[in-house]
Amino acid sequence: MTKFISRRGFAARFFAGAAVSAALLPAARTAHAAALTRPEGKVVLTITGRIKETNAEGAAEFDIAMLEAIGMKSFTTATPWFTGPVTFEGVPMAALLDRVGAMGETITARALNDYSIDIPIEDFRKYNVILALKRDGAYMPVKDKGPLFIVYPYDSDPELKHQRFYSRSAWQVARMIVK
Repeated sequence: MTKFISRRGFAARFFAGAAVSAALLPAARTAHAAALTRPEGKVVLTITGRIKETNAEGAAEFDIAMLEAIGMKSFTTATPWFTGPVTFEGVPMAALLDRVGAMGETITARALNDYSIDIPIEDFRKYNVILALKRDGAYMPVKDKGPLFIVYPYDSDPELKHQRFYSRSAWQVARMIVK
């Protein structure tokens, strides 16, 4: 059975819906991140592959300031590479990939020393993985696993204390390819 709506009722519903839609438009615009700007400092990370946001030909390039602007998180964890617990601070990998509009299932992380590892993107949200820029409050130099180090919070879940996750923790990361 079809319900009859008078012109007045139709107009009231139409304009109420339009008003709600118009009110939501500014929020929708601000929810989308601003265009990715060009780095002003030295490029420390280049992301290519299946991404929507770029600032170079087919790539998203980042300097340290751009990475920090995404938002920093920190955690303290023991690792197989350092004695005692270490505090890492960096960009959540999930936020970084959101920033470039990643549309893949894995990333290949490539280090300055040509080390390469495929990492499932689902790890980043599931385990709160960060791309660390600092260790114990100081930026990491290249000679000591810097400038960028993919780190899992190993102490947060016994499952993470396994070679599978240690091998995914690439240091001296310079490039990521979204696949």
